[in-house]
Amino acid sequence: MAKVPTALVAASGLVGGYGVARWSKKRQLGGAVLAVAGAAAARQWRRQAGSAAAGALTAAYVAAFAGSHPLAKKVGAWPAVFGVAGAVAAASWAVADRRGQGVS
Repeated sequence: MAKVPTALVAASGLVGGYGVARWSKKRQLGGAVLAVAGAAAARQWRRQAGSAAAGALTAAYVAAFAGSHPLAKKVGAWPAVFGVAGAVAAASWAVADRRGQGVS
């Protein structure tokens, strides 16, 4: 069974959490999606890159969520969400996912 890259899990959590909250009109449901994906990514980050890297990536994930709110006032909601999701995905790939692909 192929492992899902953490970059995809983290980006999906941010985009999916916002999408669920927006379309369901239930912020708590979107928050649950965000939290479950973040926890899954954090667990995999720890296995792939260690506790320190997992802590830093988890902080980046939370900061991206928080930072998307003021950014949305400047560029719009979806562009803000996609922007922060892309940034977290890139960091996740650079720190954790590429190690599993034999790239140094």
